Amino acid sequence: MNRLSSNTLRRKVIKVLKLQGFKINPHVRPPGDSKRTYKRIQKLAKDEQISKYKEFLMQHFETMRNYCRSGNEIVPEDIKLELREITPNSFESIIARWWNLIWWSLPYQTLYGRQLRFLLWDVTHNAPFGIIYLQSPILRMSVRDKALGIPNDKLDYWVNMSMSAQRVGALPPYNELLGGKMVALALTSNEVRDAYKKKYKSTFTLMEKRRIPPTLLFITTTSAFGRSSIYNRLKYKAELVAEQLGYTQGSGSFHIPENLYEELIRFLAIKGENIERGYGNGPSRKLRLIALACRSLRLPSFEYHNIKREVFLFALVKNLTEVIQKNKKPLWMNRPFDELVDYWKERWALPRATRKPEWKEFAPDKFFRNIEKMLSNLESR
Repeated sequence: MNRLSSNTLRRKVIKVLKLQGFKINPHVRPPGDSKRTYKRIQKLAKDEQISKYKEFLMQHFETMRNYCRSGNEIVPEDIKLELREITPNSFESIIARWWNLIWWSLPYQTLYGRQLRFLLWDVTHNAPFGIIYLQSPILRMSVRDKALGIPNDKLDYWVNMSMSAQRVGALPPYNELLGGKMVALALTSNEVRDAYKKKYKSTFTLMEKRRIPPTLLFITTTSAFGRSSIYNRLKYKAELVAEQLGYTQGSGSFHIPENLYEELIRFLAIKGENIERGYGNGPSRKLRLIALACRSLRLPSFEYHNIKREVFLFALVKNLTEVIQKNKKPLWMNRPFDELVDYWKERWALPRATRKPEWKEFAPDKFFRNIEKMLSNLESR
């Protein structure tokens, strides 16, 4: 790639970031710290993603509408949930993928490495309730590693017994019943831990070629926009479920759209850099490649979008730090999914339904008309 095309790509990176609303002075930073600002910044990336998958979204539009319930149709006392593991090409995978693209302001990003996906389903009302997407965590996260006291020489060993929750949330109208708290509680359920053990009982790390026990000790996640209302002070009975560890340093890849990322990869390939990706490299690898490309384009630290997010730890054992620091035997939490559902209903759903009856106002017809209009407008561009 000659100097002119390098300069062209450099200008393109800056232009894309400014179009999203970022300020460049000289590094990347958001123009404010409100949730509204953060959502506006991510709108371009989300619109591009929806345009890319609009055929899929339209293909399953009527199915999604048929399985979406109005607030008036839901009887909170009768909600009965199942935790369904999502398998490739299943009905659940279509449901989860569709809502994953449509519902959240934060654009969906491809899962890396080890993966577990779940759909929470309301059996009584025959409707999707919420989604959990888990993936391999980044290898180094200072706030996590410091809080747990993970020895540096065993970092890959302990981190590979954890996962990162990339998507955690409730779908309408259950979100208005604080369904997001139920989905977050489900992260620590026995069923999630058992599913992990079953799927990865023979796993090996690709770095050390050594056996990692098929045990899921903890899950980490970050808030989408600053401080989280779902995770903060989240308890099951008297036990703290989500421990706030601090904030991220503001690095990531969502602000680099996929088509621009692929251009950066081609740029690195022409320069003779190692651009190996795929299974075993994880989200850390993508971030390193973005950083390398941006440095080569004289855009240092452009892997930092400087949106700092809260980091939360969901321990699945009672003595997590002792397990990591002193190699103690894990004392597992005992949280059956059904018991978590019962607790959520009594603690949050039923009081919310009584206290704020406006939760019933969600109307699928209006919601899907707006989605159809949005897809039509994107299609005509």
